[in-house]
Amino acid sequence: MAGEITNATHIVVPARTRVWLAPVGTAAPADATVAMPAGWYSVGLTTEDSLKFNEEPQFEQVKSAQTDFPSRTFQTSDSATLEVDLQQWNAKNFKAVFGGGTITEINVAGPPATTHYKFAPPRIGGRSEVAACIEVIDGAKAYRYVIPRSMQMEGVQTDLQKAKEAVLPLRLAVQGGDDADAWYLLTNDSSFDDAP
Repeated sequence: MAGEITNATHIVVPARTRVWLAPVGTAAPADATVAMPAGWYSVGLTTEDSLKFNEEPQFEQVKSAQTDFPSRTFQTSDSATLEVDLQQWNAKNFKAVFGGGTITEINVAGPPATTHYKFAPPRIGGRSEVAACIEVIDGAKAYRYVIPRSMQMEGVQTDLQKAKEAVLPLRLAVQGGDDADAWYLLTNDSSFDDAP
């Protein structure tokens, strides 16, 4: 077909992915390849096929007697989510997966004397928001989905099976509420150049 563009270099294969979290208000990366700014931390190892970013707008349709198709369609809301299964169990990841919580030390007299830890999930109304960044690398091409505000808004199901690693399911819902972008993508991919 005339005008059709076929370019295999536009195919993206996420050879490496990383998920970063930070307190809300932490400076976001300025571009797709700069080192992550202070305050961001990596969630570490994640399962191979669990990372997903979903953007789901909601629409309403106006029906009219004169047509079998909608006369008008308009968007009523927007939503987006980040999903990934974390393989590393640690304090920061537990807090991220459960939307906050507290960790306290418990001193065990022994013998031998040791330190144990108690994690308590947040109570109703105590969940905290986090900033998130998904990093996708395909050779020289880099992409970062930057989410200034998000919140864990699903239950946590952890399968504890003998023959499989136990993962922590991170499920973040993008939050909005002001004039800033609820999420945006940074990339060095030249195919994004919109110039004619």
